[in-house]
Amino acid sequence: MWNPNEYLKFVGERSRPFFDLLAQVDRTEPRFIVDLGCGPGTLTATLVDRWPNAHVLGIDNSAEMLEQAQARAISGRLQFERGDIAAWSPPRPVDLLVSNAAFQWVDDHERLFKRLAEMLAADGTLAVQIPSQFDGPCYAAIARTAGDPRWAQRLAGVGLHRDSVMPPWWYVDRLHDLGLNVNAWETTYIHVLTGDTPILDWMRGTALRPLLARLDSAEIPEFERQLAERFRGAYPPRQGVTLFPFPRLFLVAERKR
Repeated sequence: MWNPNEYLKFVGERSRPFFDLLAQVDRTEPRFIVDLGCGPGTLTATLVDRWPNAHVLGIDNSAEMLEQAQARAISGRLQFERGDIAAWSPPRPVDLLVSNAAFQWVDDHERLFKRLAEMLAADGTLAVQIPSQFDGPCYAAIARTAGDPRWAQRLAGVGLHRDSVMPPWWYVDRLHDLGLNVNAWETTYIHVLTGDTPILDWMRGTALRPLLARLDSAEIPEFERQLAERFRGAYPPRQGVTLFPFPRLFLVAERKR
């Protein structure tokens, strides 16, 4: 279960990569735009502002997120539907297919990106942003905490991991084979966070969800205590702030002409 309020605690930091991604999209009048993994719809709604003549469709599999997103729907211009990214198919070819920080939750990226390429119109564009910090200290801390004997068996294989996202060259190689020209890059954002447990607060809204869902309510405080301690060791606070480096992968792919 997604908690929109937890997710939106860092809305500014989570939004910036979306706009950095779209800054590289050179489309004047797309007719049909799809946002896969639209969440609460906050960013999806900005697509209508940029392309006012387009029909925009947001897809998410979280009922909690979609409940908030529906309040932003605009008849004939912006709508939201529930769907699983791994299985959903569009009703017609897509001119601009966007996804911001969602594909790390989807298995088998070989199959996924083949399906995405098939969804595009003849001159369609695919614009994707994926977090790519899974081999860093943050996920090392999560793995060590999840390995505690008290809950290791229940948490084995649960949640995101190093292979949730492939290296940038892997996506470029596959997309070229699928007939797309690719603009790919990585950016590491240095988030300046405040509070007693800022990394824990950040991760609680995203990557920790499946792990916490497997624990008994009585176990969660101790799990989070251990994790917060490891996060402080990996990202020590200085002068009241915690610096959180966060790498992200960007892909903008267009049909070869």
